[in-house]
Amino acid sequence: MKRHETRKPVGTGRLRRYENGIMMLLTIVVNIFVLSVRFDFFYALNDDVFMRDIMAGSYTGTPDGHNIQTLYVLGAFISLFYKLLRAFPWYGVFLLVCQMGSLYLIGVRLLGFCRRFAAKAGCMAVFSLFLWGVILPHTAALHYTFISAMLAASAMFLFITTPEGLSVGQFIVQNIPSVLLVILAYQLRTEMLLLLFPLIGLTGLFRWSREDVFFRKEHYIKYGVVLSCMAGGMLLSWLIDLAAYGSGAWKEFLLFFEKRTVVYDYHLDVVTDGTHQEALRALGLNDAQQELLSNYNFGLDESIDAELMGEIAAYAGADADYAGAVPGSIRNYLYRTLHEEDAPYNRLVIFLYIGAACVGIFAASANKEGRKKWSFLWELPLLGAVRTALWMFILIRGRYPERITHSLYFAEAVLLLGMLCTQFAGWMRTGAEEARQRPEGGTAAGKVSAANVASWIAGILFGILCASYLPQSIGRTDAEEAERQSAYRSAMEVEQYCRAHPENFYFEDVYATVGFTRKIFEDGDNAPANYDIMGGWLCKSPLYDEKLQKFGMETMEEGLIGQNAVYFIAETDSDIDWIAAYYAGKGISVSAERVDVIGDAYAVYRFEQQ
Repeated sequence: MKRHETRKPVGTGRLRRYENGIMMLLTIVVNIFVLSVRFDFFYALNDDVFMRDIMAGSYTGTPDGHNIQTLYVLGAFISLFYKLLRAFPWYGVFLLVCQMGSLYLIGVRLLGFCRRFAAKAGCMAVFSLFLWGVILPHTAALHYTFISAMLAASAMFLFITTPEGLSVGQFIVQNIPSVLLVILAYQLRTEMLLLLFPLIGLTGLFRWSREDVFFRKEHYIKYGVVLSCMAGGMLLSWLIDLAAYGSGAWKEFLLFFEKRTVVYDYHLDVVTDGTHQEALRALGLNDAQQELLSNYNFGLDESIDAELMGEIAAYAGADADYAGAVPGSIRNYLYRTLHEEDAPYNRLVIFLYIGAACVGIFAASANKEGRKKWSFLWELPLLGAVRTALWMFILIRGRYPERITHSLYFAEAVLLLGMLCTQFAGWMRTGAEEARQRPEGGTAAGKVSAANVASWIAGILFGILCASYLPQSIGRTDAEEAERQSAYRSAMEVEQYCRAHPENFYFEDVYATVGFTRKIFEDGDNAPANYDIMGGWLCKSPLYDEKLQKFGMETMEEGLIGQNAVYFIAETDSDIDWIAAYYAGKGISVSAERVDVIGDAYAVYRFEQQ
């Protein structure tokens, strides 16, 4: 009697091939759905809103790729979609896809290390706990800096977990996603990618050290081609950006932008605390102009240009004592590493360092290979040294907002996670190879079992750590969303008032209205906006000049008093005498008349020359 043969259903093999991608896609979709029910997706800061406005065409009336913050090639690409369909939130969707896509790629590769369904289910659960317990505030409020770091981190994870035993061609093809992710991260936030590039370099070194023979021609080709493609893509992106901003007006503005960043991001006290008045007067700034710099409404004065801002930046930089900041930065570094200020990120990183060391010891003890088995003994200290150098760099400079510090933590944690995964994989592979060679022995099976148990323990502890911060993470996200909802309502109140009077143009006091944000999926029709703040990083750009000209103005100074249809918006209880003082310094007497109010918070003024 012929034995019955069991046939697999047609397509089962193909489904099994893509099951990791399907499982992680379902995990991502479910998390996005729950997030959208529980929270609103916001842009984290006004930076992203300004960039969106430029690319969507609501700033000047025409979608434009010159959003200043990203490289031009990416800005032009996104603006092209706005030209096709203005009302769709292309930029917000792009950020969300980049963020969740990064997590998806990491998750799919993680599932590839899991052999059984129970392990994969546990991996997806821990993945969700990490999203909700650690990065939730950055997930509900998107910012291009952190997302750039996520792209870079996913590239690092894919690179370090590249399967072994590949040919040169297979290795290069396998790492095309890593190359593209690095280039995209560079285009999205150049400074963030360059800050993380030492970690990317370590990733390549650590992966190379796992090769059987380090100095071999094929390895020079493999890693050289991947690195060259990354560098080449970054160079090409930079050259395109250089050409796009190569005109005289844009070159002048970028110089102004650079010097303004130095002053406002690193030496704000020079223009705000009043102790530098005499030095600023020596640079030619009277008290009224100093007030414009202090309240950020410097757009009113055309004489505050790149040259003058450069002189202010040079004066501010001359007082900088970076050497003297080292002891305090070291203390700050140690405190942030060990205390709750940066929790849960610092806790996760410490856990992963300890985990990588412990697993490395057990895996090396089970490994009969030569030099590779104890490589973690130099890899972890080297990673610690590089991360210390990066932290000292940002701490000594004196500017380290969470979008930068959390980005550093995230990238480091993902790299450590990749190292852990390769250690576990090597541990299990050693046991499996011994089992094939000596099927009668139980030692090899015990090694595989020990590796499985250790991976479960590590995953459970990691999940518990993430879960322990879940209430804190949700509470913080709720509080931040409440603040954004309030800022959003205020911004919408002002915007709706301005758009209800399209025959007018409105200048806004910077600090009264700059705290605005926007919901990602409420883009509107992106019609040209008949309002603008009187300072900020976009002020004095060619786009700013283009906008004024479309509304019949050459400069803000002339427009505010030269046209009856130009108004000023400030908080109802704010002092606006600084405007009259500025014009008085020009020999012009002006008077202010309150002509309307917007809700309870804002007043609308008209200025007339006497």
